[in-house]
Amino acid sequence: MIRLTRLNNQPLTVNSDLIKFVEQSPDTLITLVTGEKIVVRESPEEVLALLIAFRRSVLQGLSFVWDSSAGHALPPDHPESYRREPAE
Repeated sequence: MIRLTRLNNQPLTVNSDLIKFVEQSPDTLITLVTGEKIVVRESPEEVLALLIAFRRSVLQGLSFVWDSSAGHALPPDHPESYRREPAE
């Protein structure tokens, strides 16, 4: 979720997964996958920077080791994640 501002200065929180397009015409227009359009005060570059920062914060919390034999991820503190032998 990213925090933006409507043209009337009202704060707005947008689910970043729903953003389809961000364009400037002349105001910043965000089109959601639902077809809804939102006009915000932030520039397209600011919206993009907020999206990147949000995604980066989500991915920084994502840390796992893939267990190919079991077909799922193991948390880094799982005992089996340290006993992996190098692939040949």
